[in-house]
Amino acid sequence: MAPSVDPDPEPEERVAEARQPKPPLVTRPLLLRFVTVIGSSVSFFLLLSVVPMYATSTPGGGDGGGDRAGLVTGSLMLTTVAGEVLAPWLAARCGYRLMLGVGLFLLGAPALVLTVPGSQNMTAIVAVCLVRGFGFAFTLVAGGALTAALIPSERRGEGLALIGIMAGVPSLIGLPLGTWLAAHAGYGPVFTAAALAALLAIAAVPGLPGREASAGPPLGIFAGARSGALGRPTAVFAVTSLGAGIVVTFLPLAVAPGNSAVVAAALFIQPAAATASRWFAGRRADRRGAGGLVIPGLLLSAVGILVLALTGVPVAVVVGAAVFGAGFGVTQSATLTLMYSRVTTSGYGTVSALWNIAYDAGMGIGAVGFGTVTGLIGYPWAFALTALLMLTALVPAWRDRRAT
Repeated sequence: MAPSVDPDPEPEERVAEARQPKPPLVTRPLLLRFVTVIGSSVSFFLLLSVVPMYATSTPGGGDGGGDRAGLVTGSLMLTTVAGEVLAPWLAARCGYRLMLGVGLFLLGAPALVLTVPGSQNMTAIVAVCLVRGFGFAFTLVAGGALTAALIPSERRGEGLALIGIMAGVPSLIGLPLGTWLAAHAGYGPVFTAAALAALLAIAAVPGLPGREASAGPPLGIFAGARSGALGRPTAVFAVTSLGAGIVVTFLPLAVAPGNSAVVAAALFIQPAAATASRWFAGRRADRRGAGGLVIPGLLLSAVGILVLALTGVPVAVVVGAAVFGAGFGVTQSATLTLMYSRVTTSGYGTVSALWNIAYDAGMGIGAVGFGTVTGLIGYPWAFALTALLMLTALVPAWRDRRAT
């Protein structure tokens, strides 16, 4: 029997709850969870751009280097999504704590393989990426479920936003730092640092709860996706994530050459705005509910992508990135908080898996589809078309709001 899906509390109930003393948010187990979040994020983002660079530097990498880089990233994301699909089933059998420890090991240890002489060939590099993809998926799903179990339900939005910040800051720092270290210190130190970040974080895992979060009848991932209570927020977030993949991949190409400072500012302000708005949305969700934030977040995201269509106007590029980032952060916080509120603890793994699949698949599909469309109509119209496509998510968002 699948866990029940609970409706949102009535507004009057939330007001009454808000007057009660709040339980502490940051506890010792949550601090240990912070350690695992930072370790996995640092390990992942340090190598996200470095491994494709390493692949193109292999013998023969100058010819078809783009294909090699694409193969490396594609292999990583393929097993990430596959691992996210498998994770709830595995968690029901071994518990989230064990899965998180295994995930950190699979994320960190394979990076050391690339430091071994003779490993600079595509077979070894792709194999490492495939294993690390499974590891990253396990850390996302198991870690997300543990996080939800460690946070008091009255402060779920704020707690999830705080975890989002812990994961977001390493991405802001790790991506540029990884490429800088590779250029100045070589690939070996970067691979070693990424491996140690994940492996050392395993020391925090024994202090986390084991099977407690996964006790009870599990909610299957496909059953969860078919249910409107989880399927509708998943669909909204997946469509919004299209824009994230497009901005990161194509904004440097869409802006005219010579405006590298504009691109750098836009790519910094987008995740910064997302992190700030995610925190704001999480705190507001605890007070008034997350359901009312989904549509505003979606609209802001679409408006930001539409403004980015003015690729020849530097101010518009920066403003568009900021507006999209703010909307994307609100949508991240609102959809995740809403989904966790609708399941029992045994469904936390499924929620974590569905949400992360929507994120990864949305980014990947957005990048691939946008690249095809730009060849036909150009970047400005492709951004405008993407904004219109994102607005189609208003249908499931509005239905979910009415159902709630």
